[in-house]
Amino acid sequence: MQRLSMIAVVMLLLGSGVAYADAGWSVYGGDDGGMRYSSAAQITPKNVDDLIRVWTYHTGDIEKRDRQTMRRTKLEGTPILVGDKLLLCSPFNEVIALNPGTGKELWRFDPKIPIEDVHPANKFTCRGVAIWSDQSQFSSTGACSKRVIAATNDARVIALDLDTGKPCDDFGTNGEVKIDPGMPLRWPGEFQITSAPLVVGDVIIVGSSIGDNARVAAPHGTVRAFDVRTGQMKWTWDPVPRDPNDPARATWGDGWQAVGHTNVWAPMSADPARGLIFLPTTSPSPDFFGGLRPGNDERANSVVALKAATGQLVWSFQIVHHDVWDYDTPTQPTLATLNLDDGKHDVVIQGTKQGFVFVLDRDTGKPIWPVEERPVPQDGAPGEALSPTQPFPTHVPALVPQKITADDAFGMTPWDRAACHDLMAKARSEGLYTPPSEQGTILFPFTGGGINWGGVTFDPVNQILYANTNRAMHLITLFPAARYEALHDMYPDKEVSPQRGAPFGMIRETLIGPLGVPCNPPPWGVLAAIDLKAGKILWEMPLGTTEEIAPLHLALPWGVPALGGSVVTAGGVLFIGAAMDDYLRAFDAKTGEELWQGRLPTAAHATPMTYEWQGRQYVVVAAGGHGDLGNTTSDSFVAFALPKEGESGPSLWSRTYDRPGGRFAVNVLIFLAGLTLVVWGVRRGWRAWRSKS
Repeated sequence: MQRLSMIAVVMLLLGSGVAYADAGWSVYGGDDGGMRYSSAAQITPKNVDDLIRVWTYHTGDIEKRDRQTMRRTKLEGTPILVGDKLLLCSPFNEVIALNPGTGKELWRFDPKIPIEDVHPANKFTCRGVAIWSDQSQFSSTGACSKRVIAATNDARVIALDLDTGKPCDDFGTNGEVKIDPGMPLRWPGEFQITSAPLVVGDVIIVGSSIGDNARVAAPHGTVRAFDVRTGQMKWTWDPVPRDPNDPARATWGDGWQAVGHTNVWAPMSADPARGLIFLPTTSPSPDFFGGLRPGNDERANSVVALKAATGQLVWSFQIVHHDVWDYDTPTQPTLATLNLDDGKHDVVIQGTKQGFVFVLDRDTGKPIWPVEERPVPQDGAPGEALSPTQPFPTHVPALVPQKITADDAFGMTPWDRAACHDLMAKARSEGLYTPPSEQGTILFPFTGGGINWGGVTFDPVNQILYANTNRAMHLITLFPAARYEALHDMYPDKEVSPQRGAPFGMIRETLIGPLGVPCNPPPWGVLAAIDLKAGKILWEMPLGTTEEIAPLHLALPWGVPALGGSVVTAGGVLFIGAAMDDYLRAFDAKTGEELWQGRLPTAAHATPMTYEWQGRQYVVVAAGGHGDLGNTTSDSFVAFALPKEGESGPSLWSRTYDRPGGRFAVNVLIFLAGLTLVVWGVRRGWRAWRSKS
């Protein structure tokens, strides 16, 4: 593909109201609308296999933190490029500026979030930072005229000077604003901010991440906006309608009085030209029982458009009615312009844990293509108030299977397949939206399934959507609330949650067979390309191998669960890490062919980014593993690029051992060599013994 000029690309998107990065990456999702598209085209399907690692940066956490603390980290950050600085954050919210070409540290700021003596449930995550530049006529230069905006695990919003990394003294108190969650927390990390702040004009907007299933009367999921210069609160918006004059309140029964959550923990998007922001809201508290909030619970589990300057509601579209499955809206709403038969349409694309893709008009929130209300399974737990129907998109097919029976059980051997069959046969499994039960209910896809926080990627030139999905099962078992303490002690290795204030507690477990593989058939992770206009899946490929979970690093190409998203470029290459094996991958965006794998220190459960710097295209990804997934933790950010003139290309070692299957092949060779030596030694000893006798 020939490289498109910036002018040509902008003309293609004229009228969208959303600008995207040309060959930079100045916003978390690549642009305000989160398309994750770059016009950089130096790397192509023809030369991508020549990529080499050009620098690796370590945040220093491996040396500074103990192993137990590192097991609670999630290095999920995507850097941004601002001027001559690559900006990133560590799981402990240290903000770091690097030289984009060398990875050399320029400055770092440590907010010193509490690490010691914190609750075991605390997790440490930072997905990114934001940037603001003063456009006023009075100040375009000087200290803090360009600000790095960060938010922390202990609920602070911080403004730093871009040039020095020092706090901006005129923002809040000593450069920071501390958010009050509105009630005492049950543990310090019950209320956090984990996704990158959103900056629109002179307004900073942040959501929150709130601990699940502890209680009904949980912290509110209020979205907050601050003045970027002073840190003063500009507005707040609570997705739960507390105003008695709000017509949506009737859809909550009396539950609105105590219920919390419905928060926005995933990244948000903005359309500065329209002055709108777009929020993905989550489920109310608690996740798996909703009898105390009868009704559809409008604005929960929704895509919501607000005015950026005031927080005024413009529209809301609900993805799930009365959620009792933890089917949050987990991804950044993606803003794009579709070239349809009747002209251009500015849309919001929303992926879901169920594997659905909703496409909504950006001004009204109405579906571009029909969405049907279809009957779903009923007979919930005593006191439950299920919705009889749920919304199903009709144009774009579901990207994951949504029904499974015991006869579909998978196993590596007849023995573990039989074990999975027996587990599945005991549970309710009537397809999507089967309600939680005391019998035990299979959630398929599971709550980490379908499209998760990595979101979707959209190529605005070729009008193709890309999404990576997870396919596994959860078993959700309700129990009378009075049994919580006994069951918590009985199952120390399972997730046993009290849901205090509800009549039922909950056990959530991933259905895995005795040999450690999921009970549903592979692939367990898939990358797909979708033609939105035609409503057609163009190709699907398993994402990742079993190399890190199988004996001897056997790299079966079955796909594995993945956390993180992808990036697509004008060069026709799609980059993605995300999978549980230790690689950054490149795919041909047109055909889905896997073209290249770059070995990483550990798995990259983060979305990569790409940019051009001084005539060279770089691809950067965070490779830190994931404490909850059990893979090795690291503190690495790794950059790849094509060799410069006179620079060596990939070595034979990197083209063999550092690719999937390489370690298995070496292990087999070592085993065979060892076996040969043993046989040779035994035969030689036998002959020596025979000659003596």
